[in-house]
Amino acid sequence: MDDKRNYQVIIIGGGPAGLTAGIYTARSGLDTLLLEREMIGGQIANVEKLENYPGFPEGIGGFELGQLMQQQAEKYGVKIVFTEAIGLELTNGNRKVVKTSEGDFETKAVILTGAAKRRKLGVPGEAEFAGRGVSYCATCDGPLFRDQAVAIAGGGNSAITEALHLTHFASKVTVIHRRDQLRATALLQERAFAEPKINFLWDTGIEKVEGEDFVKRLQLKNLKTGAKSALEITGLFVSIGFEPDTAYLKGLLALDNEGHIITNSEMETAVPGIFVAGDTRSKLARQVVTAAGDGATAAISAERYLTEQAGK
Repeated sequence: MDDKRNYQVIIIGGGPAGLTAGIYTARSGLDTLLLEREMIGGQIANVEKLENYPGFPEGIGGFELGQLMQQQAEKYGVKIVFTEAIGLELTNGNRKVVKTSEGDFETKAVILTGAAKRRKLGVPGEAEFAGRGVSYCATCDGPLFRDQAVAIAGGGNSAITEALHLTHFASKVTVIHRRDQLRATALLQERAFAEPKINFLWDTGIEKVEGEDFVKRLQLKNLKTGAKSALEITGLFVSIGFEPDTAYLKGLLALDNEGHIITNSEMETAVPGIFVAGDTRSKLARQVVTAAGDGATAAISAERYLTEQAGK
């Protein structure tokens, strides 16, 4: 990494929203830095196949799509630094200081596209067996459970997509859902119900994860009848949604009840020069295509802001 510390635009987050924003700002001639703490592509890097992203009628792997977006961003001049943003401060003259584990970076405009992290069940044994049977990524860890019985907690698109992926390896996949019907799209539900390796436990909550060196069973409770039972498994995959990674922004930006950042339709926050795109923004849909759209809008708004500032 070179010693350059000042940029016209700094983008925090290397998922579809951040990469799209970078493509737009760099193509507009703005000196752009993108900060990513883990993996380019964000959450989509762990998705086996995206089937609803326009332009790929046969679908495309999430990791591959992220790599293509990165290549396009770097082609137009986006500089990418792998580091974690841990703070954001305002200085005189509308400058912003982004604090990272690699030191401070200064800019006039910030586009926040940081990822979200997996929600935890918060039950006894979950943390103890993390990495020893409890996983939050079926794409990453599914091959470790070949010919074994596993369970997945959740009922949305991510959970059912991961359940279907696990059938390539596991002998049996039990979907444990707190409701009596899935929240996943009709297409995913149709596939899951037709898959002989998948079965469902409805209206059921996980009370405890048990085992010795590795997971052996789950203690369950029917949320309607109160009946308790045990399920013998060797792996538990947790897919119950995401929490926005916005704790470091509290007190600076307005957040909704779930911690998502509040913006207007142009991705502007209440603080001039700070824009938000993607999953950390308070909005209805959180899809790759909406993240990319947010990123483009945020970049256009940031360019307009910088132009206005230059004219003052």
